[in-house]
Amino acid sequence: MRKFIISLLIVLAALQTATAQAARPPEEVLRTWYKLVLELVRHTPTYSPPVASRSFAYLGITAYEATASGNAQLQTLAGQLNGLKTFPQANGKIDQSVMLHAALATIVQNVFGNTGPTGQRALARLESKLRDEVSANIPSDILEASNKHGEAIANHILQWSKTDGGADISNLGFPATYELKIGPSHWTPTSRIGVQQTPLLPSWGENRTFAMPTGTTCGLPPPPVYSEEATSAFYKEAEEVVVVSKNLTAEQKLIARFWSDDPMLSPTPPGHWISIAIDILDKDKSNLEKSAEALARLGIAVADGFVGCWATKYQYDLVRPVTYIKRVMDKTWEPLLITPPFPEYPSGHSTQSGAAAAALSAIFGENFAFADETHKRDGIAPRTFKSFWEAAEEAAISRLYGGIHFRAAIDRGLEQGRCIGKYAVSLKMAK
Repeated sequence: MRKFIISLLIVLAALQTATAQAARPPEEVLRTWYKLVLELVRHTPTYSPPVASRSFAYLGITAYEATASGNAQLQTLAGQLNGLKTFPQANGKIDQSVMLHAALATIVQNVFGNTGPTGQRALARLESKLRDEVSANIPSDILEASNKHGEAIANHILQWSKTDGGADISNLGFPATYELKIGPSHWTPTSRIGVQQTPLLPSWGENRTFAMPTGTTCGLPPPPVYSEEATSAFYKEAEEVVVVSKNLTAEQKLIARFWSDDPMLSPTPPGHWISIAIDILDKDKSNLEKSAEALARLGIAVADGFVGCWATKYQYDLVRPVTYIKRVMDKTWEPLLITPPFPEYPSGHSTQSGAAAAALSAIFGENFAFADETHKRDGIAPRTFKSFWEAAEEAAISRLYGGIHFRAAIDRGLEQGRCIGKYAVSLKMAK
């Protein structure tokens, strides 16, 4: 909680220094809201990685549609994204910053309606300060029209979001009842925590996707056939996990922890990629159009990534390494990281990182070098990468170092992410 408050103060302090200056440009309004959202994700209990990815998609689409409204150079996503219908038109002259702020304030306050008291206060304070800033010296008729249009865009998206299958999360995403599949190859709980005796969000793969047709569009072939024979491919994958875990270098341990991104302790895996994008957009002083496109494509990519990954996870319902290794190979073995409460194949980190790398490479370039400072305020040094794909590959292999995924889940997860990311990349935004 203390880190949360400090992080919020940093965001609000940045606003304070600009209060006496000219009206804040809309691209700064956009990125300021995102910085707060990254903190809210850390401290809202229902925000597991799939849930967070969904919110980043709707936030990005809202920002993009507010940017595209009235912009002759940009094309709406209505009719391109599954189930998204034509947006209401503006009535009167519009101020971009006011309209964008109204849209983002509306969507964030709704999507994070269940965040705690500290988050609610932070939301209210940021909304008030930004509203005062963007509204300064704006004629009343333009101010009214801009606020109404921003709210109309956000409400249009909120109505659309209610029908995707992921709007209501109860019991932190764990079903009250769930019939585990019988047999040693299937997932079984890896934690003694009561709520985690059923797996996380088993129906998430059935949710409506954003850009790709369905959750099964980028399906994967089966994992190696389950076997307890020492000569089998499955046993050898487990053996690799054990050998790697017992010989981890300091660098490999650092990589595992850098990409762990556990809920409630980080902005989650999709938030990690959003953080990377925000930092690049800030450093490059990117304009509104580029910022909105980047965050929309990335949000859609990671959200579809989790739907596709979850569809495959529950199709195969594969046992986790920690279960298999303790039962078959070494009952004293422990992984470096805590195993998440859902099936093994494929790796969620791998799928969503592959999708993110595809989206960001399309925007910034295949060989765009950057420093990842996501965990800098947590005391973890930044890591540098020559490309988004290099970062995605490191995020994927981090799960082997952490002892929580087999090789096939990692490698094929990246392949799945690449397939899913192509749908976000193919969206037409510039006319």
